[in-house]
Amino acid sequence: MLHENTSADCLDTVTTGTEDGAFQRKGHSTRILSPEEIERLAKDQVLVSEFKQLKLEEEAQKNWDLFYKRNSTNFFKDRHWTTREFEELKACREFADQKLTILEAGCGVGNCLFPLLEEDLNIFVYACDFSPRAVEYVKKNSLYSTERCKVFQCDLTKDDLLENIPADSVDVVTLIFVLSAIHPDKMHLVLKNIYKVLKPGKCVLFRDYGLYDHAMLRFKSGSKLGENFYVRQDGTRAYFFTEEFLSQLFKSEGYEQVVNEYVHRETVNRKEDLRVPRVFLQSKFQKPFSKT
Repeated sequence: MLHENTSADCLDTVTTGTEDGAFQRKGHSTRILSPEEIERLAKDQVLVSEFKQLKLEEEAQKNWDLFYKRNSTNFFKDRHWTTREFEELKACREFADQKLTILEAGCGVGNCLFPLLEEDLNIFVYACDFSPRAVEYVKKNSLYSTERCKVFQCDLTKDDLLENIPADSVDVVTLIFVLSAIHPDKMHLVLKNIYKVLKPGKCVLFRDYGLYDHAMLRFKSGSKLGENFYVRQDGTRAYFFTEEFLSQLFKSEGYEQVVNEYVHRETVNRKEDLRVPRVFLQSKFQKPFSKT
């Protein structure tokens, strides 16, 4: 059921400017929709047929492989903001120069991996992706070194991470714009898989699309797969998370919630007088020291 959010923003942090010219605030309130946006989402209730949905699930890997074939390594920008947004990548060290082991679950072509390796010389990164083509792009990158990282192809919903990573060996897992591409019914399998390789007391750092993000409102009629779940023209899919859904998802797999909040960003294009409201969910979930 759609409703206009009228909750106070008293829990939100103060709006700040970012280096890319966007304004950003964090908090627990969802984005307030305009009456036109409410009407548009209310009208869009027809779901893609079950036959097509099954086909999209079966061809998910092929569609992502074709995505990387078309776009090569040029689609996503390098994520130099990762250590700024996730201070835990540095703060989780118990002493200076401590060697950290990181798992980047869903590494794409290395837009997060390689800036991390350049910025921090005391990390070893396991990196995996659904797309064999993306994995090959990572291996061909001049910065790729088997001494500092291990990349492998993996379907996180069914391929056991323990085949490539020792149990309880990872200090930090990054799950950035990955879970949204997976069918909601299978998301728990990803978290269960990651749980096995994460050290007790260590964390998963999460960032992904939030409810009412600009991208969600741009989908045309006929793109809806389910509640907050859509298919793009190229066959790749996108889920838009609520704070409550993500919290329940992680907790059901034994994680403890540390931080879970919306990031509201507004990019302003002064030349065209456009304001683009982006909404992400940024979170931190911890594997407890002992399972209760």
